[in-house]
Amino acid sequence: MSGKLLKSGLIVSAMTLISRVLGLIRDVVVANFVGAGAAADVFFFANRIPNFLRRLFAEGAFSQAFVPVLSEVKAQHGDDAVRALIAKVSGTLGVIVTLVTLFGVIASPVIALLFGMGWFIEWLNDGPDAQKYELASLMLKITFPYLWFISLVALSGAVLNTYNKFAVAAFTPVFLNIAIIGSAVYLAPQLDEPAMALAWGVFAGGLVQLLFQLPFLAKAGLLVMPKWGWSDPDVKKIRTLMLPALFGVSVSQINLLLDTVIASFLLTGAVSWLYYSDRLIEFPLGLFGIAIATVILPNLSRHHATANSASFRHTLDWAIRFIAMFGVPAMAALMVLAQPIIMLLFMRGEFSQHDVLMVSYSLMAYATGLLSFMLIKVLAPGFYARQDIKTPVRIGIIAMVANMAFNLMLAPWLSYVGLALATAMSASLNAFLLYRGLALAGVFHFRKNTWFFLAKIILASLVMAGSLFWLSPPFTAWLNFDFWAQVTRLLLLCGLGIVNYFVMLWLLGVRLSHFRVQTIAESN
Repeated sequence: MSGKLLKSGLIVSAMTLISRVLGLIRDVVVANFVGAGAAADVFFFANRIPNFLRRLFAEGAFSQAFVPVLSEVKAQHGDDAVRALIAKVSGTLGVIVTLVTLFGVIASPVIALLFGMGWFIEWLNDGPDAQKYELASLMLKITFPYLWFISLVALSGAVLNTYNKFAVAAFTPVFLNIAIIGSAVYLAPQLDEPAMALAWGVFAGGLVQLLFQLPFLAKAGLLVMPKWGWSDPDVKKIRTLMLPALFGVSVSQINLLLDTVIASFLLTGAVSWLYYSDRLIEFPLGLFGIAIATVILPNLSRHHATANSASFRHTLDWAIRFIAMFGVPAMAALMVLAQPIIMLLFMRGEFSQHDVLMVSYSLMAYATGLLSFMLIKVLAPGFYARQDIKTPVRIGIIAMVANMAFNLMLAPWLSYVGLALATAMSASLNAFLLYRGLALAGVFHFRKNTWFFLAKIILASLVMAGSLFWLSPPFTAWLNFDFWAQVTRLLLLCGLGIVNYFVMLWLLGVRLSHFRVQTIAESN
């Protein structure tokens, strides 16, 4: 089992790495063309709304509700029943998402008002930022259809993942990045407002992602004609699981959206600074947290369907060890090397030295919650695989309310950095309550040897962070390096940090065998 999980995890991580690298290139291109000014704020706003709905509705709540039911049908009734379920779910989902998308396009001025209140007030008062509201309303009409495309992409990806075809779904986001990069390079120079080209890139990226996955569904014999199935028992079960999961599965995304609302009242650039720092957090989160969560959900669902509680528990323990091994040092490295990383990636064109400093502050704040973001991705499937949605929903609502309270406490003091720190704090609360819920239910809890393992990871990460801090030149020195000197020094620091970290782990007694499920089971 551990070999299959590790192989699947590495495949998803490798595909995700390609996507995340292209995502960073995309952000470098975007930063070069629009920087972190008013137009950038509006594009990131217009892109975040459909992306929020995607993670909340399609990839988030839908996937977490659909995969356990699909796995159960596959285990108990076979492939013909799976095809019938896919037809009914795709038909029902397609109609609902079509209506939501049409509403979003038509009501874009209202949506821009609700989530960009600060810009709307400026528009009402004919203030200096009045154009932000008008541009946001127009961009939303172009970016909102992305929800329709990506919802069906999430459906087909969930089906392929259930059949252990993880690489296709993990590679699919590459096409969104390519579409935005292409639009920025070739279309933006032709338009009066370059940011509009990025919006069209989002639209094209959604279409291409859907077209890419359809042949793989057909090859697997799973491409079926959609049917309306609102009253089907399995569709009803998915609906029952999905509706409350709208809050429980994507609380961090709701928090980020609330941050955007508050940031629209702050200084120009705040939305963009939060976006760029969030994107850098998404790199290790996607590479390890989301990749492992994608792999374990079908396995956990199968273990629950076959009443194999021991394998269920050991799979969760394996996943937590895996993400801790990479998440904790990533968190430490991002905090220490925030400024040179941002400088190397983004400081060119419209992206200034001032922007580097501003983004670095919010990145360090977000980084304090990186491990918690990863733990949420891994612990939540422990509930969804058991078709228990109510518990994470209650926890999610608590975390969301806490995030707003943290925002009110920290934003007046730390401005946009307070918003990032509040998100990290609420994520930590969310992760703790998810773990506590699994432990109280008797489903999963850390054993003594797991606590020792985590302590070794933290100690090795602290030693690595200390060495990076000591070896890294000051900010003013980085400014004087040319591009290739920056690249060389940053790669050298990262290489030394990696070697330092794994040597420390080896000295502390951590071995590869500690990641085998059999070993975990024996030691527990």
